[in-house]
Order: sequence, then C-alpha cells, then structure tokens
Amino acid sequence: MGSRTLRAGLIGLGMMGRHHARNLHGLEGVDLVAVADAHGDPHGAAAGLEVLPDVDALIRAGIDYAVVAVPTQFHRDVALALAEAGVHTMVEKPLAFDIGEAEEITAAYEHAGLVGAVGYIERYNPALQEARRRIADGQLGEIYQIVTRRQGGFPARIADVGVVKDLATHDLDLTAWVAQSRYASVGATSTRRSGREDEDMVSVAGRLEDGTITNHLVNWLTPFKERVTVVTGEKGALVADTLNADLTFYANAEAATNLWESMASFRGVSEGDSIRYALHRQEPLATEHQAFRDAVLGDPSNIVTMREGLHTVRTVEAVLESARDGRVVRIGDGNA
Repeated sequence: MGSRTLRAGLIGLGMMGRHHARNLHGLEGVDLVAVADAHGDPHGAAAGLEVLPDVDALIRAGIDYAVVAVPTQFHRDVALALAEAGVHTMVEKPLAFDIGEAEEITAAYEHAGLVGAVGYIERYNPALQEARRRIADGQLGEIYQIVTRRQGGFPARIADVGVVKDLATHDLDLTAWVAQSRYASVGATSTRRSGREDEDMVSVAGRLEDGTITNHLVNWLTPFKERVTVVTGEKGALVADTLNADLTFYANAEAATNLWESMASFRGVSEGDSIRYALHRQEPLATEHQAFRDAVLGDPSNIVTMREGLHTVRTVEAVLESARDGRVVRIGDGNA
C-alpha cells in the first residue's frame, strides 16, 4: 500500500465511539473521512463531518477500514455488511453476545481475507504489553499460573449485562493472550448482592490448553479499585497493575542457581530481587488504533483477532454456564 493515507470510517458515536473518533483524528497515516450514528452525535465527536444514518452510507463514503462502536446487539448486521463490502473492520468488544453470531462474523472476515479485530482495550495497557513481551522473551520460563483481580464500585453506565460479560471478558481475553494459550475449562461461582438481575460478583478458576491454571476475581462490590494481573512462572513472577500502568518483576532466586542441575527433580523457590520497570505510558486506545492501522497495512501482530474474540465469547458463556450449573465446563472450540 506504500505511504498512502488510509480512509477510515466510524459507526457509533456513543460513550466509546467518541473516544474512537478522537483517536482516529490523531492517528498518523489515517484520515477519518466518515462517521455514522442513527442517533446523531450526542458528544460532538464528529468534528465537522456529516453524521451519516447507517452502515450503508458509511460504505458508500469509500473507506479502507471501519471501527464499529454500536451496541453489541447490532454488531452482527453491521459487521457482515462491512465484510460483504470488503472493508477491514475493528469491532468493539465483545464481538457478539451470541456464539452463533460471533462465529458468523469471524467466518465472514476469514473467508473474505479481510483484517478483522475486536477492541479489547485492556490488552493495550502499557503494563500488560510489556509483560507479554517479557514473557515471550522467556523471562519467566515456563508459565504456571495467571491470576487477575478486577474489583471496584458499581458503574452507572451498565444496564443490560452482569459483571462476567462486562468485565471478566477482559480478563479472559488478556489471560489467553499473555499465555498464548486458550481456555480448556472453567469453574465459576457467582452471586447477586446489589438487587440487580445479573451477577455482580464472580470467582473463576480456569485451566488453559497448555496446562496454565488461572484465577479471576471480578466484582462491582468493592469500595476500592483494583486492576491487577499476576503471572507466575519457574523463574519468578510479573505483577502488572493496570490502574497505574506499573509492572514489577519478582525473581525466583533459586531458578538462577539451579538451571544447570538438570537432575534436580524440583527447583526450589525463594525471594530474589524485585525490579519495577519504567514504562512508556501511552493511552491504550491509541496503541490499539496504531495496531489496527498496522494490521490493515500488513502487520497483524498486535491485534485481537476475531477468532480470539470468538474464543472469549465461548469462554464467557462457559463461565456463566458453570456458575449456573455448579460444575466445571469444558470449552469445546468447534473447528477452531
């Protein structure tokens, strides 16, 4: 494609859409040429562009790629229209609430050979991006366990879903990504304490296909805010605090001394040095947009693919099923 400027379109100008608009306006090598929302532009995000009525009008504007930030129930119809028109697309998370719809969307983009991504913003937190890089480089050696805690007060913005679909979905996505392995099974317990219809507190114990065990505590009932991911492996642990974009490494002092003893049946664990890394702090949404632009230009290495988004939808459903039925649920991935 060379250095030509990409033409981007955005559909959905609500809470998330306005932030997408701001980032698209500032994105190098990209022009935001068209926006659409059936309800107009409540936050003044369009910045002088005509607000088009629907996805068909957006497509007619002649775009290379689109960002979809409409409510989840409309993802399928909008995404399929864009796929049919040959437009690369990033859909806000979740890909869909319905596994069948998520499968349909994923298949459409794969068959058309288009770049399809899902907007899991948490993955682009500087602390998690750096942790993922270090784990891939072997800093922790073999990964044993990933633990996440996402706790805080009740958000006024949520009406239609519980804490699993709204929040735990982030942890399920980022955990599979950090480990580079999908979920094999989950066991979950949830409760409703705030008088709402949906669960507001959940505890999930999981196992990934590579044997890593996971634990996720997620709720809306905590009087302080916590966003922590702890990855423990043979050579130590990385602790990512995504509220403050901090990353700390705790070395396992025994790992360094025992690596040459191939006969040792168990390498011990003892506290070694800890290092807090200074990170380049960029707004995660900006990183997400750069990653999708780069994918459209041929480097898909840092996007959340629709297939990954589909796996997360399946895992979310398994968590809800497990909590409802009181049993461990295995995640069959169909043909994936």
